Amino acid sequence: MRARFQLGTTMTAAIRPATMMLTVRDLIALTKPRITLMVLVTCAGGMWLAPGSLSVGSMAIMLLTTGMVVGAANTLNCYLERDTDRLMARTANRPLPDRRLEPSWALILGVLMGLSAVPTLTVAVNPVTGLLGFIALSSYVAIYTPMKQYTPAALYVGAVPGALPPLMGWTAVTGSIDLPGLVLFGVLFFWQIPHFSAISIFRQEEYERAGLKVLPSVRGIRAAKVQSAVNAGALWAVSLLLVPYGLAGTIYLTAAMLLGAHFFWSALRGFKAEDTQAWARKFFFASLIYLTGLFAALIIDAL
Repeated sequence: MRARFQLGTTMTAAIRPATMMLTVRDLIALTKPRITLMVLVTCAGGMWLAPGSLSVGSMAIMLLTTGMVVGAANTLNCYLERDTDRLMARTANRPLPDRRLEPSWALILGVLMGLSAVPTLTVAVNPVTGLLGFIALSSYVAIYTPMKQYTPAALYVGAVPGALPPLMGWTAVTGSIDLPGLVLFGVLFFWQIPHFSAISIFRQEEYERAGLKVLPSVRGIRAAKVQSAVNAGALWAVSLLLVPYGLAGTIYLTAAMLLGAHFFWSALRGFKAEDTQAWARKFFFASLIYLTGLFAALIIDAL
């Protein structure tokens, strides 16, 4: 009897660390690490391009707290959308819809990160950056997330917090919102619209099943294609403004012209595409190639 008890105790002790590791992994997954990392790259780009400099310690604090703002927004988004996530193949395996975590864990984690990050940004970096961090977090969680259930216009609201990190990187150095910083914001803002429009086309059925309003469902595929083309054109124009403001030179200008032309042409191809689903997926990948190439050219030009 004692041997059985000892065996059971040993097995329980061995299982606990494994269970704890899975829980930690799921908590990290709530913050959407890959998205957070991409956002931090754009934030670092804003700091790199801004006139002036930050100490290594200040840069570390800036990136850490910005990552916490993004992580808080993603975690609270997962908490609020746990029921709709269960209805979409893309998100059904997340920790909350898969019931691997209690929803209260996500709520506590998200609130703690947000309450820690925004005041730290305000005090340790500067008030302007702290304000932008608060706007990014609150607009994503309190406006964009619930708005998706009512109107496709939520996409434009969601593009604001998605475009704020490079501007936050800029204000971390300058302490003010300037036109060059707003151009960086504009590039990310206009890029997100065609990028997510493409997703809404090839995942239209999933969004409909989850009860989320996307343009292809509400106004039709053609409206989504028009939206993609208009914003791809706006993106092309805004991206070129980095040159006259002195943030980029010839290498970037050449890349921005070519990448912008290709991305805009890819958007226009949608109007003649016989297989809309196939076009949308190709256009989605074209958006990733565009942004990667643009930022690579910007970095190379700044070296």
